[in-house]
Amino acid sequence: MTEQKRPSPAEIRAFRAENPKMRERDIAARLKISEAALVAAETGISITRIDGSATKLLERVERLGEVMVLSRNESAVHEKIGVFENIKTGMQSAIVLGENIDLRIFPSRWEHGFAVSKKDGDQERLSLQYFDKAGNAVHKVHLRPNSNIQAYHAIVAELKLEDQSQEFVEAEVSNNADEAADVSRDELRENWRKLTDTHEFFGMLKRLKIGRQAAIRNVGDDYAWKLDNTATAEMMHASVKSGLPIMCFVANSGIVQIHSGPIFNVQAMGPWINIMDPTFHLHLRQDHIAETWAVRKPTRDGHVTSLEAYNVEGEMIIQFFGKRRSEWREIIESLPRAASVAA
Repeated sequence: MTEQKRPSPAEIRAFRAENPKMRERDIAARLKISEAALVAAETGISITRIDGSATKLLERVERLGEVMVLSRNESAVHEKIGVFENIKTGMQSAIVLGENIDLRIFPSRWEHGFAVSKKDGDQERLSLQYFDKAGNAVHKVHLRPNSNIQAYHAIVAELKLEDQSQEFVEAEVSNNADEAADVSRDELRENWRKLTDTHEFFGMLKRLKIGRQAAIRNVGDDYAWKLDNTATAEMMHASVKSGLPIMCFVANSGIVQIHSGPIFNVQAMGPWINIMDPTFHLHLRQDHIAETWAVRKPTRDGHVTSLEAYNVEGEMIIQFFGKRRSEWREIIESLPRAASVAA
């Protein structure tokens, strides 16, 4: 196997067997393949290809009972334990509004599905894993000790595809850059000032044809101010100390996964800052944070402030809100500001 030659499924499996302690994403990166290609190489052995439709999953997933759901991007991993409740499906978007599992889903971005069985000593760990056209992980549903295993096997049988190939070919996915567009600061500020709900923000960006980070950088520090990149960890510790419930959003192209509630156990480990609570785990690569911003948006009920971390490509890694506005504002305003702010 050379760098120029794409590894075959057998070569992928051999490399994996030779490196049993290496993380799957690290194996995929080393072999220069997608994570989905790594998974697909085990099809017929420990993997079953299933329909990649988000809607078909949502029509069945309540039957599993308690599960752990995982959504991630390159820099943040968001895990929640709970049950799927209050599911609303749609062609353009779907919503799960459970007490613990809170998701915003974009079905058109879901393409490939796999039922995965992993041996962990004498235990078998079962999951349903979904990927986009490029083979990037979108969402994973892991069974728990209290999950309904019979329902899992029934779902796999219902969704199993005729195509059980071990080959996987990634499709190219366009990446829309965060562009500054030809929008004056006055026009941007006027539109920003007229916001009445945080959900109007994306529509404003689309209307003005400006990227999120470009808007934040240019609107002025009464609406957005740059923080030191230690601010996310400091906010977590301050929220634990005050008992303030927070909202934590991690997104990729196909899903937004949300935690709402207090956090209790924040731990740093190498470049990672982690929340390790009973039903919520977060793993965030602090060294991937290139910019951190406090962002203030007007609403009918007053200003709402978020903390947002971005990577070097200008993509948002993670976003936080506070549940009690006055306490959250105190925490945000106490966080260290960046030494210099981009114009």
